[in-house]
Amino acid sequence: MRPPFPPSPERSAELRRRFAEEARSERPDLSTLCLLVGAEADGELDEAGLDTAQIELDRLAGLLPYRPAGPRAWAVALRELLGERMGFHGAPGDYQRLESSLLHEVLVRRRGLPILLSVVWMEVARRAGAPVCGVALPGHFVVGFGPDEGRVLADPFDGGRVLSGTDAELLVAGATGAQLDAAMLRPADPLDVVLRILNNVRAWAAARPERSDVALWAVELSLLLPSHPARLRYERARLLVQRGEFLGGASELEAYAKVVEAVDEAAAERVRGEAFAARAMLN
Repeated sequence: MRPPFPPSPERSAELRRRFAEEARSERPDLSTLCLLVGAEADGELDEAGLDTAQIELDRLAGLLPYRPAGPRAWAVALRELLGERMGFHGAPGDYQRLESSLLHEVLVRRRGLPILLSVVWMEVARRAGAPVCGVALPGHFVVGFGPDEGRVLADPFDGGRVLSGTDAELLVAGATGAQLDAAMLRPADPLDVVLRILNNVRAWAAARPERSDVALWAVELSLLLPSHPARLRYERARLLVQRGEFLGGASELEAYAKVVEAVDEAAAERVRGEAFAARAMLN
């Protein structure tokens, strides 16, 4: 993939306005939020491209059989369509590619991270009327079909393989060494899914210091979500300093220090020291 260029400042401002509005709506639309993330990453993704991606999800849903009988039948139907016929799956190398976290690219390449492939599964299944949800297993996102009792799990990264209870236990043990418990099987909220996607983007950028631009927009989109870790404000301030915006970064660090001092005065002093150092870089 050619390195994506960012949208214009005016386009970015509009995308962020829409992202914040959708995130704060009564029922946030997962595909819309994911595509707006993609548009912030890729300046070539215009309105026509956003529509094309939504139309592709509609088209795929139209290829599913009419209302299979029961959760397992839905899981098998999605595996046969998306995994086998359409070739959606993942591979270890996909973790090294930014486009693996961008829904519009995943729809074209039919490759991506587990969570983005799960978004495809969920959005196609939802459009077809399936009882579907995302399940954020530690270290590996999957999809679930049916109610809490008797929920059937499938792994889109593995082409939609239907998981047994033992399979899910092995996924969790392999990722964390922990045992699977019922709390891990709770449906993931759409906004939690989006925050996890943005966390993946931030992790990708953190391993590539030259792509601090990507880290910055991922943090700034995360801050637009109604609920987010407060520490993201600190991360944004440090990124500004890293990118040479010393005054802006110092101001953000000082603002964060005021928040932190109520619970940890020593940490607040350390942050103020970073702010002082950032201002000193102007001399």
